[in-house]
Amino acid sequence: MGIVESIILGIVQGLTEFLPISSSAHLNAFPWLFNWAPLSDGMDVALHIGTLFALVIFFWKDWIKLIVAGFKKVTKREDSKEGKIFWYLVVATIPAGILSLVLDKISSMIIGDNLNLQMKIIAFTLIIMGVLLYLADKKSKSTVKYENITLKQSILVGASQALAAAFPGVSRSGITMTVARFLKIDRESAAKFSFLLAMPITFAAVIFDLTKFQFDLSLIMGILASFITGIFVIKFLLEYLKKGSFKVFAIYRIIFGIIILIFAFIK
Repeated sequence: MGIVESIILGIVQGLTEFLPISSSAHLNAFPWLFNWAPLSDGMDVALHIGTLFALVIFFWKDWIKLIVAGFKKVTKREDSKEGKIFWYLVVATIPAGILSLVLDKISSMIIGDNLNLQMKIIAFTLIIMGVLLYLADKKSKSTVKYENITLKQSILVGASQALAAAFPGVSRSGITMTVARFLKIDRESAAKFSFLLAMPITFAAVIFDLTKFQFDLSLIMGILASFITGIFVIKFLLEYLKKGSFKVFAIYRIIFGIIILIFAFIK
């Protein structure tokens, strides 16, 4: 894959990893629609390294506060909202990690190398999750703030990440924000909690697949593009959701899913 394609895919990754519209759908759809070489495992890892760096840079202060408060809760019995959230994130990540590994293996066995089938599944999951995101956001009240998220809510939101591993096109951020909204967590808090949940599971996934990564200029450019774009997208979404809704993302998912479905049947 050339440098230009790597930069484009890096921008696509940075945009779609954090917006609830599915990075896996777009990273598979772009090469398929434009007849590029399929996304390699090495490039996939590189792009996720870039967005992982974006999460680290944006939330490093939050994580320091969470980690310090979390350990104080254990060692000094000091209760704090940050300490509570830290351990909720830890507990929520465990089932998500285990389920993701299992469901990813099952999904790979079913889909295999059938690209056309994969694109049809992506199309249907884009549409279905678009409808669910719209309903969750429209019907649910915003009564729960970030600092008031419960253990039960944390586990449900965290475990939902596994569906993104099982079905390409679901979107990790999309499913976590959808479940959070169904649980009446307000929009901005849903996004922030989703981003914090993303760090440990993305880090684990990158480490697990790191042997597939090899240094070359195209991969480095992909990392830089996804990192820079990701920083701006995180900031944009958190600001946008203070007043805006998820409606525009839900509609986009449905439209993009229909486009992919049409091409899947005519290609």
